[in-house]
Amino acid sequence: MRDRYRSDYTFFESPLRDAKSRGRLPWICFDEIHKMPKWKNILKGYYDKYENDCRFIVTGSARLDWFRRSGDSLAGRYFLFRLNPLTLSEVAGHPHREPARDETALEFIERKLSRGPSRQDLIDHLLHYSGFPEPFLKADETFYRRWQRDMVDYLTREDVRDLTRIMAVEHIATLMQIMPDRVGSPLSLNALTEDIEASYTAVKNAISAMQLICAVFLISPYHQRIARAVKKEKKAYFYDWGRALEPAKRFENYVAVELATMIDLWHDKGIGDFDLMYVRTRDGKETDFLVMRNRQPWCLFEAKLQDDVIARHHFDQANALGNIPFLQVTGQDKVFKRQDSRFFRISASRFFA
Repeated sequence: MRDRYRSDYTFFESPLRDAKSRGRLPWICFDEIHKMPKWKNILKGYYDKYENDCRFIVTGSARLDWFRRSGDSLAGRYFLFRLNPLTLSEVAGHPHREPARDETALEFIERKLSRGPSRQDLIDHLLHYSGFPEPFLKADETFYRRWQRDMVDYLTREDVRDLTRIMAVEHIATLMQIMPDRVGSPLSLNALTEDIEASYTAVKNAISAMQLICAVFLISPYHQRIARAVKKEKKAYFYDWGRALEPAKRFENYVAVELATMIDLWHDKGIGDFDLMYVRTRDGKETDFLVMRNRQPWCLFEAKLQDDVIARHHFDQANALGNIPFLQVTGQDKVFKRQDSRFFRISASRFFA
């Protein structure tokens, strides 16, 4: 394709016209176009010329998102969609559900739980091989371990060096090894500086770089209307939840990715302003996840590998946040219990399917 572009930059025009003449609006996909010199000018030229003749899809790595925000603007010419790991509903062949404009969290949950049977077989597969297509489809333990090692090497060698001025990329490789043990706990940068023997600034920059290359994402603590709430430390989760070896941490990381993906989809569809946070008081009482809608608490989630009774502090926090619903999502199959109308114990294989 590169050779065809060099000989004729409108090489796709003829098949485009043929497709349109048959009554279809064709799609043209550019993958990794940000590696071309002056790629934004190329896209703007194509868009301005063929705006009414086709639709464009532009795909790439984290570098594309970075380069998109620098230099010449493409504002008004595109919508941004985030591509996250596979989720349970996707591999089960079910469409994602989203809340209606005037629908409450409780109404949305009840409608979502009305979906068909759970898929514990698929969730077990996802937990074992992650939601990245290559290891998920390969379903081979040896391949998955090699893929994880190669991914760290690729991220540190390619994306980090290209996008940042961080020279000590070995810090990122080390953090990729030690941070999975801290999944689900507030992330202490001071503790990390001691573990990898680097400065506070170096660790902070390294974690920022890991966010930039989509290796991890951070969620902040919610502190309004919760007495004695923690206001500082964030929690980090990996998009590749399989890096967390301890089963309970891996499951919590998986739930975090499912919720983050759900929120990203709602954002990208323009449904509303959603955010993912967590709640933790200074006496250590924590609820894993809080979904915010239009800057207001909307729904609480707790991840539990094994089903258990709902702890008292979850009731207290849900009531303090405005009597919002609470879901305790478990890795066990065939769990569905409802208490006091707003509190649920539910299998992840059913809720996320």
